[in-house]
Amino acid sequence: MTSTLDTSASVGGQPSAAAPTTYSRLVLPAMAANVFLLAVIQTVVVPALPLIGQQLHTSATTVGWLATATMLTASATTPLFGRLGDVFGSRRVILVALTLTLAGSVLAATTHSIGLLIAARVLQGASFGLFPLAISVLRQELPLHKLHHGMSIAATALGVGSGFALVATGVLTNHDGDYRRIFWLTVVLSVAMLALSARALPKHPGRGGRVDYLGAGVLGAGLVSLLLPISQGHEWGWTSARTIGLLVAAAVILAGFAVLQGRVAQPLMSLRLLAHRDVAFTNAASLFVGYGMFSVFLGATFFVQAPSALTGYGFDASVLRTSVEFMLPGTLLAIPLGPLAGRFVGSHGPRKVLIGATALGIVSMAALALFHAHAAEFIVAVVAVNAAISIAYAAMPALLNQHVAPQDTGIANSVNAVMRTVGGAIGSAIVVTILASSAQAHATPVGTVSIPTEAAYDTVFVLGAVAFVLAALSAAYGVRKHHVAH
Repeated sequence: MTSTLDTSASVGGQPSAAAPTTYSRLVLPAMAANVFLLAVIQTVVVPALPLIGQQLHTSATTVGWLATATMLTASATTPLFGRLGDVFGSRRVILVALTLTLAGSVLAATTHSIGLLIAARVLQGASFGLFPLAISVLRQELPLHKLHHGMSIAATALGVGSGFALVATGVLTNHDGDYRRIFWLTVVLSVAMLALSARALPKHPGRGGRVDYLGAGVLGAGLVSLLLPISQGHEWGWTSARTIGLLVAAAVILAGFAVLQGRVAQPLMSLRLLAHRDVAFTNAASLFVGYGMFSVFLGATFFVQAPSALTGYGFDASVLRTSVEFMLPGTLLAIPLGPLAGRFVGSHGPRKVLIGATALGIVSMAALALFHAHAAEFIVAVVAVNAAISIAYAAMPALLNQHVAPQDTGIANSVNAVMRTVGGAIGSAIVVTILASSAQAHATPVGTVSIPTEAAYDTVFVLGAVAFVLAALSAAYGVRKHHVAH
């Protein structure tokens, strides 16, 4: 396998100077829209979890599986979808992923059963494969001089979609509205993305080869065994037999996967690819930024909703106010960041852009820990963190593409996406554990409530800053400056 990409080569079979075809003009908005849908699917349910629990009369532990189930499906299917796209062509796999997402959305919007709702979220987890598939399509279809711009816009759609989902959930569930409204939204979006993708994507054959289905199954089992105890450890107990047993099983299964990949003629992913220094450190940066993303996502959301009269901190925000006042500004900023990040990547290189983004993340997370007495300063810090995350994830696909061959684009970006999921799962687990362990009882007219201390939030934000430090070190000292291979 070639470890670097000759950037003088043609893209999508066209010279870099070729003008985009009609398909090319539709491909970028279609792929950005698919990534937008993925972000909406991932985020839209989180603010509504308490409401869903109330309306379905189920416990917080059970309703939490609506987030966990999607993450587990994503970890198991994303690498497989990436490889399937490389072998059979991304168009087919994208349409399959969108069809599964639509089926899950329809089921979620029409059921009153928590069991079926969890099953629906399992189906919706197929949407997570859309990001690496979108990057593969853009690398194949866009002229070289538009590639950085296109990948940055697609990556920025992650932040835009997440912000849109927060606002939409706040609006649709305001005044205890029916939670199923948010899933009808995903039905509409899924139908639109299916129609757009079917129209926009050319019917190119894949690059051929075989798919290591056994390896995909083993990898999926290993990742599920890893992420399940990470996400549920605060409920099960971090030293419980179930948690420790699954973590040990994950280590054994993933080690077995590595051995298996070394013995298969056409493995799911090349061990050389995984061990490639630049790829490995880019994936490490993705994990750490994923951690930081969920630190601010959960930490800021809970912080602003804290009752200030009882705690001495927080802004007494409702779900709607949280979405519109505290989260929407970052979403709006992310829209112009895509083209801007693309220009920076093109002019300065993705490595420098990633380093700059993580530096902004460090400063912004530190600001959240130090300055949160007033809503305005808190909003500015949250906006800055969101900008850092958007720019970082806009740089990573371009960074990977510098160091992997075209036929490995799908699987390389799939692994990077899985690392983001793992980082987010670890971040979520640590945030929840810190906040829950510090909770103090407060008497209210309707009973006693447990609320985390302000110091616990400071710890959450400081650890988020540490995650960005580790991401910056990975980019600065792990990823080498790119040189064109000849």
